Amino acid sequence: MSRRYAILAPEHFARDAKTAHGVIAYSHDVTVAVIDPACAGARVCDAVPYLRSDAPIVASVREALAFAPTALLIGTAPKGGALPAPWRAAILEAIGAGLEIVSGLHDMLGDDAEFAAAATARGVRIWDVRKPPQTPIFSGAVYAVSAPTVLFVGNDCAVGKMTVALELARAAERAHARAAFVPTGQTGIMIAGWGTAIDRVIADFAPGATEQLVLQAARQRPDVIFVEGQGAINHPAYAPVTLALMYGAAPDALVLVCDPARAHIESYATPTLAYRELIRIHEALLATVKPARVVGIALNTRRLDDDAARAAIAHAREATHLPVDDVVRFGADGLYAAIAPCLRKGAPCAV
Repeated sequence: MSRRYAILAPEHFARDAKTAHGVIAYSHDVTVAVIDPACAGARVCDAVPYLRSDAPIVASVREALAFAPTALLIGTAPKGGALPAPWRAAILEAIGAGLEIVSGLHDMLGDDAEFAAAATARGVRIWDVRKPPQTPIFSGAVYAVSAPTVLFVGNDCAVGKMTVALELARAAERAHARAAFVPTGQTGIMIAGWGTAIDRVIADFAPGATEQLVLQAARQRPDVIFVEGQGAINHPAYAPVTLALMYGAAPDALVLVCDPARAHIESYATPTLAYRELIRIHEALLATVKPARVVGIALNTRRLDDDAARAAIAHAREATHLPVDDVVRFGADGLYAAIAPCLRKGAPCAV
């Protein structure tokens, strides 16, 4: 089903609306308007220059309705995933107008009595993207997947792991390789139309949920599988989801995604780790289960100018002797060509 999105992101769109930005950049669904009074009157590309969209930014749901949306997308995923109380009225107005509600929040909007009653009365759907399916315990069936699997890991949350996976998948297709993208978070699911938000799965079942996603991707008979990463291995709050992906996806290779300008884990005093330390930790954690090496590094240099970005890339190459690039700023074809020869199947450890 093709959607025409009005995206709700009051006071956040130009600042930290990661979900909105990802959907605008990569979804096949069309964004027809963004709702943010702080930027009203501008276009999306005016507020966020790297987004190539002329969609208008308006101040209210009422104004957005003039552009004939079919769905209201909650455009942010704040820490903790709670619905901001002031947004309730906008959601109810959208339901009253017959719009589907698409939400990646941890708060399940479909379980909210007021929203559920309004949606039932109006005959509209509430899609809680983060609501997980029933999943089995990890079985090891993923070890038999024939396509090499690449997992994206990083030095923090929100450094671009999903973006790099999508860009490298596109580069693989341009190189005539069939690539499957595995969504493991709310924005990836909205883009791809399927997947499981691993951060909502009970801990014991999270590796099994990840395994099921890779098995599903393998049914497409791809040449390579790219698994969207989550969290960071030394993140005080979100490291468990990173570890679940590392074991459940059973990757044959890792791509490290880093913001070189970030000295601390966002919202915490925990320092981000140097490239070589990140490589050592990830490879050591996998070494006794199913070994995988870091084969390349993608930097998010958005906060740097061109000269500083090139210097950061050169520094990472010198420090690690690995292929390094910014796939958004300079294109993904070079990094994909550099890592493709390293994408080979590996075996799990055995007695």
